[in-house]
Amino acid sequence: MAPQVKAQKPVKSGKKKSKTPLNTYLGGGLMRYSKTQMYKRRAQYRLKGTKRPIIKTTKTPVSVTKTIGGNKNGKERVVFTKKPKANFPTKTFVKKRAAKGTFSAHKRYIRRNMKPGRVLILLAGRHQGKRVVLLKVLPSGLLLVTGPFGLNSCPLRRVSQRYVIGCSTRLDLATVNVPEHINDEYFRRIKASKGKKQGEGDIFAAKKEKFVPSEQRKADQKTVDEQVLKVIKANPEGKFVRKYLQSMFSLTSSQYPHRMKF
Repeated sequence: MAPQVKAQKPVKSGKKKSKTPLNTYLGGGLMRYSKTQMYKRRAQYRLKGTKRPIIKTTKTPVSVTKTIGGNKNGKERVVFTKKPKANFPTKTFVKKRAAKGTFSAHKRYIRRNMKPGRVLILLAGRHQGKRVVLLKVLPSGLLLVTGPFGLNSCPLRRVSQRYVIGCSTRLDLATVNVPEHINDEYFRRIKASKGKKQGEGDIFAAKKEKFVPSEQRKADQKTVDEQVLKVIKANPEGKFVRKYLQSMFSLTSSQYPHRMKF
């Protein structure tokens, strides 16, 4: 007879495979498979009649008696094996969160088509319906866009990718240099310090301060827009791109955005 070679068992890797559940919850207290169906699916009929050895476990005692020396001490004491707490807090304190659990440390996931130079349609906000040019993605996950301001009066601003439709039109912004100081801190507004209240008359006398762009922001807007307009002019279809950015996006009856190709 030929020598028989035992089949070697495959070496287990460190990675655990994700198991798919045999039964799924349908809702309303109902499962996809009943108990009898799961009995067959798990092949529990194979275990019928098999006897398993009963392993006896030794229970650790809750208390232990210890001998104590000295006169008039009772000679013995009952002591707990696990010492209970001496005091309990009257108030439940909230544990401090780790620094990596904060929102600012979260990883940002940006849509694949959100690349610099992409023409976007704004769906919400003051400039709703306008077409803008995407300049870059900021560390906070917000998109830095511009109109340019000379074409549709949309300035440099941050927009969430949730309120944006990415179009197929894309400009080559390789020559455009966006200043490094234009970041999330750049758009943060400085709140005016509130003075002491003197009387009830001050409630009506106080006026809300309107936002006025600084000279620095105006200069940055001009430098960025000049570069973007040069790119539009160099484009072979620059004439149509200008008109495309100037026009507003709108839908009429029997027009469905989910059927459109932007």
